[in-house]
Amino acid sequence: MIDFDDTMKKLKGVKGYLGSAILNSGGETLYLDEEGTNSDIAYAASVFNDAFAEMTESSLDIGFSPTNMLETRTTDGHVFLMKRVEGSREENKIIFFSIFQSTGNVPLAKMVIDRSAIKVVQIIEEI
Repeated sequence: MIDFDDTMKKLKGVKGYLGSAILNSGGETLYLDEEGTNSDIAYAASVFNDAFAEMTESSLDIGFSPTNMLETRTTDGHVFLMKRVEGSREENKIIFFSIFQSTGNVPLAKMVIDRSAIKVVQIIEEI
C-alpha cells in the first residue's frame, strides 16, 4: 500500500486547501482527505472524474489530444482542480482531484499538483 500523506503534505499546506483525492485509472479512490470541508470528497471526485472523462472523449472526437487538466470555479468561491498523469502503462494513470477556496493560492496549488502527481506515478511505476 502506498503512503500518500508525505506526497500530499505540500498540497495540504497551500492557502485555501479544502480537500483532495487521488484516483486510479478505474476511478477507484487511492487517497482521500476530506477533513477540511463538509463535502463528500470521494463522491465529488467520482462525479468530476466522469465529467473529465467525457471532456477527454470530446477532445478526441474533434481531433485533439486527451485532456490532462481541468479547473472549474463556482459562483460561491470554490475551485475544483483535476490533473491526469499517465505512467508507462494504462493501469499507472492517476487523477488528482482537489478543492480550494477561490481566495486561496490556486496557481501555487497547480504547481504543487503537477510535481506531486509526477512523484506518485514514479512510485506506482516502481511497484
